[in-house]
Amino acid sequence: MAQAAVIPGVAGWQGSADVHPYFVCDVFTSVPLEGNQLGVFIDGRPFDTGQMQRLAKEMNVAETVFLLPPQDGGDVRMRIFTPGAELPFAGHPVLGTAFVVAAALGADAVQLETGAGLIPVALERQGGQVVFGRMVQPIPAWEPFTRERELFAALGVDSSGLPVELYHNGPPHVYVQLASEDAVAALRPDLEALADLGVAANCFAGQGQSWKTRMFYPSAGIPEDPATGSAAGPLAIHLARHGRIGFGERIEIRQGAEIGRPSLLYAKVIGDRDQIDSVEVAGAAMIVAEGRYRISAS
Repeated sequence: MAQAAVIPGVAGWQGSADVHPYFVCDVFTSVPLEGNQLGVFIDGRPFDTGQMQRLAKEMNVAETVFLLPPQDGGDVRMRIFTPGAELPFAGHPVLGTAFVVAAALGADAVQLETGAGLIPVALERQGGQVVFGRMVQPIPAWEPFTRERELFAALGVDSSGLPVELYHNGPPHVYVQLASEDAVAALRPDLEALADLGVAANCFAGQGQSWKTRMFYPSAGIPEDPATGSAAGPLAIHLARHGRIGFGERIEIRQGAEIGRPSLLYAKVIGDRDQIDSVEVAGAAMIVAEGRYRISAS
């Protein structure tokens, strides 16, 4: 038997203001209240850029998405905001948004227009619910990271087991390999110093198909990210380019345990050292909440 509500429903709370529906997803997890949170406003047309940014700060999750009519053949166009900045592309917002759009359209595949181009996402269902998705990510450019010493000092580490390189995939991701998963778990970085570098710092350890990572991006308002889809693809490229995994081998990436949001990501890169053909990042997600914001849009 359903219990009575603690208090009656609140009527008229929005007054004369418009209300704007949104969903909250937990991404790269199949367990509610784990993974990486995502806000998805299903109609971003009423908002200008400044209001989108303020709403993202108000939501105070790693990223908030605003859906718009498509312009280039996709199912929807999306704009992605952290609490501090807009991003052309980010992995967990694309995957979480794909779950929302697929649920609305009854689709098993969607194409999402981002600032980095059209991103296809294939989806799997179980009992009618979307439970898993695979996105084909943009192939990033990479280059040596020239501020390595400052990065090591900010992270509190002495060196990296692989070259420290910068991959451009939405956020500017740099990668530092540590000696063990325990060393990754023990990190206590200087977030102010990291913010001055303006990069997303990824620290990882592992072997074979199993890897642990943590990502810090304070310059975008993200002290530590629970699950970073835009970093998973470049990590697979980085490992394959430097001979730690084989091209075509799918890796499992564990992230977020240190901040109470354990997450699981999968990544695979097809190609060879001279030519990257495709990058796939995959994982589970779920819609965990819906709501309405009371705000007068522009």
